[in-house]
Amino acid sequence: MKYMLLVCGDDTADASGMAPVEPWVEEHGVRRGARLYGHRLRLPDSAVTVRVRDGEVLRTDGPFAETKEYVAGFDVVDCDSLEEAVRIAAEHPVATVGAMEVRPFWDEGPAEDAGAAIRELDAELTEALRERDVERLTACYAPDVEVFGPAGADARSGVAALRKAVEEWFATITGPVRREVLDLRVRPGEGSAFSHALVRLRGTRGTGEPVDRTVRVTTGYRDTGFGWLIAHEHVSAPLDGPAGKDLS
Repeated sequence: MKYMLLVCGDDTADASGMAPVEPWVEEHGVRRGARLYGHRLRLPDSAVTVRVRDGEVLRTDGPFAETKEYVAGFDVVDCDSLEEAVRIAAEHPVATVGAMEVRPFWDEGPAEDAGAAIRELDAELTEALRERDVERLTACYAPDVEVFGPAGADARSGVAALRKAVEEWFATITGPVRREVLDLRVRPGEGSAFSHALVRLRGTRGTGEPVDRTVRVTTGYRDTGFGWLIAHEHVSAPLDGPAGKDLS
């Protein structure tokens, strides 16, 4: 289970004798693999607090509350139990001069597993192509997606450009587009993930000419907090043969 370690500093504490943090990161991140990622935060005087009241945005420079303790950074760890997470937090150098708040991530259950969610997203692409549903297809992509077609094709920046390219391609095809994923390898990460796949696309042009092309697709995904979206897609195909234009 994942736990957030909130590293709480104390501006009244003497941190001159505190041990360096780098050995703790090395031990639990590199050697044991429990620390997934983390980062320091700037001091509270650089914070901005935002509230909305009656539709009005109220901005206040500074932290949410005036207190001697403040969140100085965070670490995300993956542990078998709360006790293990507490032990790791207790070994953090800041625990000797400040405090470490250990809080479990909200458990969304197996359905929210990154690998399974990405495979579901890939299946959604297959169905959207089969139904020639442009809106359903583009909903799988982040608004700022970068899409690169086969060699020689222009890159598309943004979901609007992608939608236009898909509409233009659909205009040359009659009937459903059959998408078959021959090999899909997903490498989930924290907040982002990648996949490599061999994809076969088949259909029929308006002229009656068959379309049958197998390509390699490298995809980068972003976790939006509400689901995964495609943020980067690179389709590669052989340089020879006119079929390379099918996916451009």
